[in-house]
Amino acid sequence: MTQDQPTTGLPLVIDARGLNCPLPVLRLRKRLKQVAAGTAIELLATDRAALRDVPAFCTAQGHVLVKVADENGTLRFQVFKASARLPDI
Repeated sequence: MTQDQPTTGLPLVIDARGLNCPLPVLRLRKRLKQVAAGTAIELLATDRAALRDVPAFCTAQGHVLVKVADENGTLRFQVFKASARLPDI
């Protein structure tokens, strides 16, 4: 499954399972551009490179990576959108 799935009462879920680097981060980036500051997003990925890429992306862009979990090979990243985007370097 590779679709964004709105959920009721829960964070927006981006299902990037089965996608390889850099697609999970690009999907996260695209969705973060579309939502308001403070919005919670959960990214699901199976590519182990996401363990390095998602935290690096969040740090570079100023977003808050709240939680990372590995549940039977599915990586779950909980991210909150920053109030202001940092400038590109």
